[in-house]
Amino acid sequence: MKSSAGADVVSLLQVVTAVYSPWVHAHLSGIYICTHLSKNSGCRLELLVELVWTILTSWKEEQKNMWIRLTARHGRHHTIMPTNVNFRANIWALKEEGCTHILVTTACGSLREEIQPGDVVMIDQFIDRTIKRHNTFYDGCYSNLPGVCHIPMAEPFCTKTREVLMEIAKKHGIKCHSKGTMITIEGPRFSSRAESLMFRNWGADVVNMTTVPEVVLARETGICYASIAMATDYDCWKEHEEAVSVDKVLKTLKENANKATSILLTAIPQIGSMDWTETLHNMKCTVQCSVMLPKH
Repeated sequence: MKSSAGADVVSLLQVVTAVYSPWVHAHLSGIYICTHLSKNSGCRLELLVELVWTILTSWKEEQKNMWIRLTARHGRHHTIMPTNVNFRANIWALKEEGCTHILVTTACGSLREEIQPGDVVMIDQFIDRTIKRHNTFYDGCYSNLPGVCHIPMAEPFCTKTREVLMEIAKKHGIKCHSKGTMITIEGPRFSSRAESLMFRNWGADVVNMTTVPEVVLARETGICYASIAMATDYDCWKEHEEAVSVDKVLKTLKENANKATSILLTAIPQIGSMDWTETLHNMKCTVQCSVMLPKH
């Protein structure tokens, strides 16, 4: 299981340690995992995947251990811009670590009046506006997976996991929208007003820079993926409203990060206690049936 950046990862680590201590052993370190995707890469710093915080959580009442991996997709100090995030290496490292679920948080701009800054959206669809990213493990390169993968993406996010997150949000009294379409732009710049208005006309509800290709790669590896999107602003489409800025995003995130944290802290043990055998089997079969291998 993995939780990714969007909320303050340091704060999340501190809260997890406080809540579950002494059952939680938090190892604050810089752990790097080298994957096959690191080889022959044009990147340097991104060759290695930084699993910054590793948490081993043991729920004695459930008589089972659960490993949790926390990663900061933009780097420990947010120094990697969206285009340069090594999404493939991140997802592959989590697969190699045996993760069955990926729970991510993401800041986003709202494209709808009813999705107010501070609201949470459990996104269920996406529109891809990225242009510079590796979006598959099956790209024909020698070091990567063989064949071509035509992975179905009609339902990109794990429905069962989303339902768990939505139920928990409601129990915590958090204003949560049960579905929404995320449009992912290349970044790092924010949208122009014309683009923001166009995205609204396309049917998008929120906009960010990270959901794609992360969700696609998770599907290719058979991992259950769900995203907690936190609206921080109205992007720049709304008249008489301050346009999105870094200061505005950070201010809203700081004020509302506890919402994502409370959802994750409740979701982790609940997901760990559920039977996911059928779900994971079906996802694995979908991947296997989607790969066209070369004939020898």
